[in-house]
Amino acid sequence: MTIRFALLLAAAAMPAAALAAPTADLAAIDREVAGFTGVAQGRSGGAILPVDRRLRLAACASPLMLGWHTQRHESVLVQCPDPGSWRLFVPVLTSPMAAADAAVVARGEAVTVSVTGEGFAVSQPGVAMEGGGVGSWIRVRLVQGGTPKGDAMRAQVIRPGLVGVPLP
Repeated sequence: MTIRFALLLAAAAMPAAALAAPTADLAAIDREVAGFTGVAQGRSGGAILPVDRRLRLAACASPLMLGWHTQRHESVLVQCPDPGSWRLFVPVLTSPMAAADAAVVARGEAVTVSVTGEGFAVSQPGVAMEGGGVGSWIRVRLVQGGTPKGDAMRAQVIRPGLVGVPLP
């Protein structure tokens, strides 16, 4: 069964009142995805295409929740947290080199966490909570006295063994 046929069947099964209900702003979802990935649509690391404008998603009363669907960052999971609501997966454009770069930092590996801002740079030892390639964002935890401390934070892989957290 093709996706188009499945969407047509789902639309035909909907009551007329559901079709007239307020729908989610699909352009706003595109903007949310671009903000989450930090990359414009159509560029490496951003959404491949806009969300299909034929979708009729119920308007969400709560803020949307976004997260990576896989550790390889191949798609973004967008979901409405309202009870019984919807979720969708937005494919992300990955570069041909992404597979080759995937192993520069491995989960559990000791890394240096560098926090940089205008006119300063501070670094501290940390541990990678997930693996990633150069340019990818991963979770890391700072290490104090040989043991991981505090909450995990997101950092961008700069090169093997080094991740960075840029401050505005």
